[in-house]
Amino acid sequence: MPKTSARLLSLLSLLQARRDWPGALLAERLEVSPRTVRRDVDRLRELGYPISTTKGPDGGYRLDAGTELPPLLFDDEQAVALAIALQIAATTGAGIEEAAARALNTVRQVMPARLRHRIDTVRVTAVERSATRPAPQADSGVLMTLSAAVHAREVLRFDYTPASPPAVDGDGVQIPPRRVQPHHLVTWGGNWYLVAWDLDREDWRTFRADRITPRTPTGPRFTPRELPGGEVAAFVAGRFRGSGGSGGWPCRGEVILDLPAAAVSRHIYDGVVEELGPNRCRLVLGSWSWPGLAAIIGRFDADIEVVGPAELKDAFARLARRYADAATGGPRRP
Repeated sequence: MPKTSARLLSLLSLLQARRDWPGALLAERLEVSPRTVRRDVDRLRELGYPISTTKGPDGGYRLDAGTELPPLLFDDEQAVALAIALQIAATTGAGIEEAAARALNTVRQVMPARLRHRIDTVRVTAVERSATRPAPQADSGVLMTLSAAVHAREVLRFDYTPASPPAVDGDGVQIPPRRVQPHHLVTWGGNWYLVAWDLDREDWRTFRADRITPRTPTGPRFTPRELPGGEVAAFVAGRFRGSGGSGGWPCRGEVILDLPAAAVSRHIYDGVVEELGPNRCRLVLGSWSWPGLAAIIGRFDADIEVVGPAELKDAFARLARRYADAATGGPRRP
């Protein structure tokens, strides 16, 4: 039987690998008795891991989300992927550079030497945009506030700094805060935007997130409105018509990716990326052909759900057959 400390780490690794574990299966995998599994689960709970008991014929355990972040356990590939992701976080424009650097240092300190060597060979250099168009930095706290208001459907008040006008009007009176119903948080051309219904102007507006200073508290809940055109991608593309956009491509499709919006947006400058959750986003993009569009989307290392149209689904199927033939040595020819 392995020592208690090693067994606890093995148990934690198993609980992180899948959502539900029958108690008997955990005991079999760890080569211990169900009673030992129960004691080990209690020890993990004492260390701060929120493990719940599931009911059923066998009974089991589930690692839930808690109020605090307990120590995490990564395998080698996960640790390397995390370290590389933290290095490129500075290119997202989300204002998380310092936090990412501290997180990378924390992860690197506890890595085995073999993994430290692997990540030390990776050097990511962020290439700045032209000095005439510096990349704006949206504060991560602001993005979190905007995202929370969008998902809660709560009226948002904020101070907005326009591109050039002063902060006061002609009589020296402070400009009142904007009051909006936030509907979508999207990225366009590497910038973050809030798409909202302006309550004072009674019209739809897009606001640059890096120019927003939220005020608290948020207002009452509201009933969502329907955007002109029915979808946020078409609306945003119309607002920025003339500066490029997926609306002008002959082939235009929509997918959902299991990736954070920030991770996708830094690679997309002529499409719309909408945040759907911490690790899920909607991407609307255009290209000259359907296979070309499928290939562009396929470069993201994530699960893909095709929303439409049917031509994009067919293109993915065609590429899948083509890639399968390439993996097996090419298609058979007469």
